[in-house]
Amino acid sequence: MTNFDLQQNPHRRFNPLTREWVLVSPHRTQRPWQGQTEKLAVEARAAYDPNCYMCPGNLRASGNRNPSYDGIFAFDNDYPSLLSNTSSRGYDEKGLLRAESETGVCRVMCFSPRHDLTIPQMDRCDIRQLVDGWSDEYAKLGALPGVNYVQIFENRGEMMGCSNPHPHCQIWASASIPNIPLTEQTSFEDYQQKHGSCLLCDYIRLEQSTGSRLVCENDHFFVVVPFWAIWPFEALLISKGHVADIAALNINERDGLADMLKRLTTRYDNLFQISFPYSMGFHQRPTDSAHPEWHFHAHFFPPLLRSATVKKFMVGYELLASPQRDITPETAAERLRNLPEKHYLQQGQ
Repeated sequence: MTNFDLQQNPHRRFNPLTREWVLVSPHRTQRPWQGQTEKLAVEARAAYDPNCYMCPGNLRASGNRNPSYDGIFAFDNDYPSLLSNTSSRGYDEKGLLRAESETGVCRVMCFSPRHDLTIPQMDRCDIRQLVDGWSDEYAKLGALPGVNYVQIFENRGEMMGCSNPHPHCQIWASASIPNIPLTEQTSFEDYQQKHGSCLLCDYIRLEQSTGSRLVCENDHFFVVVPFWAIWPFEALLISKGHVADIAALNINERDGLADMLKRLTTRYDNLFQISFPYSMGFHQRPTDSAHPEWHFHAHFFPPLLRSATVKKFMVGYELLASPQRDITPETAAERLRNLPEKHYLQQGQ
């Protein structure tokens, strides 16, 4: 195509992990941050809330009482989406009406006894304990009979449907491999067979050669706004070493993961000077076998677009046809990359 410019011309970008396309329309907004970028008032939260179901020593809605924990705290979800004792039955009506039972375990992990402490405000040593906790939960749940996939994810903020403000994540262990990880697995396998190498290892090398979508990096992890990003400030955190899951990370790599989590989420908070909402999740090998083709990574999907209150909605064309974005990943990455790594609540101190 003559004079084709990714920063000016409408075009489609391909996601090799999910094998889907996103429509990019950069010509629609030449100055994406022009206009109102209002700040919200900072919500002051106490370190302890006597009415919080997750604070130490408090009674949960189920009637169980939390211990007086002083680090991370993991427990079985009182209202789980999956049950371990589901009967093994199925339903199939001419291949059109199909259903099958799904068993599993759902866990919750509190990041800290502090009700007011999110990841960007935590010390790196405490985030490091969280990494170890995730690793332990992944290994323990993955070893259970009938569990073939473990999904660790965090919904941060009311905008993402988080029902309790106490910083925490969820861990769902299921018998089946969910849709998106299963699609990624097929992509990893096909790429390995075709090229004799790892999809994400090769992708990191391409991103390092340009740097245009880089947000931050250290010796062990690399954060980019991916070339195929759908959400305005979407980020992909990738291990530089070819490891398949969080439990396979060595001591230095775990330190590196804790560092990257703090640096990325601090940038998010600093973007609009709010506690930035997002859904984050680790994608790693299914636990049914070794899966050497897998490469450990995490997705961050934040909804905010132009300010603390203006969010992107998936509507119309995006629901009926294809995802679409105006702000290019390169522009979003530059915006995040240039933000300070000191949290806005600490700046000036």
